[in-house]
Amino acid sequence: MHDPRPGLRRASRALAATLAYLVLASFTAREDGAAAASTADALQRLQAGNVRFVRAVAAGDVPVLEQSGATATPVAAVLSCADARTAPEIIFGAAPGDLFVVRSLGQVVDRAVVGSLEHAVESLHVPTLVVMGHDACSAVTAATDSHTSALSAHLDYLVKAIRAGLPHGAADQQDVRGAVLANVEQVINDLLGASPALRAAVESGRLTVAGAYYESGTGKVVFSSPVGRTTSW
Repeated sequence: MHDPRPGLRRASRALAATLAYLVLASFTAREDGAAAASTADALQRLQAGNVRFVRAVAAGDVPVLEQSGATATPVAAVLSCADARTAPEIIFGAAPGDLFVVRSLGQVVDRAVVGSLEHAVESLHVPTLVVMGHDACSAVTAATDSHTSALSAHLDYLVKAIRAGLPHGAADQQDVRGAVLANVEQVINDLLGASPALRAAVESGRLTVAGAYYESGTGKVVFSSPVGRTTSW
């Protein structure tokens, strides 16, 4: 007899992703003609959004993470840009707990990022790591302009880290897509170069690493070939 449970679980995850998107959309929606929220307005919107979420959880309309002590089993880890428009959970239609997400502007790697991803691979046994860039990335755009003046030393660190991975002479060319793809490749190299644990996981076949490029106009994500094979965008 056919077991309907896998299909029901897939349908439940799809419904959960849709509901999560609607919750987020209702939170971010503004009234027509409304100006940008002030600090107080922003906090009130967060509080109001949480009230709606609590009601949805109580009604069983959205899933929540398992209680403390349960084992998380994400299907993949995603390192993506911190740009608010590129939330991996929404882009990949994922339910809570499906993804282990780490974000920084331009996917720039530091010790916190490496340590977080090592935890995902070594402790949570995530089998796949995706490094995802996106179109019109402001951090990468700044890196392609050699005349960019940083707003702070910390932002300057991000821009310099991205610029270091661009092809020779890419600065001032304003080829943002090419720069994003080059940055994704460099980030993968940086991760594997900085982490013996991640490198060993790839070499043993326990981990697949791939680059990705998110197109905001269509919502499509274009993946690269996994590390260890011929890379082709």
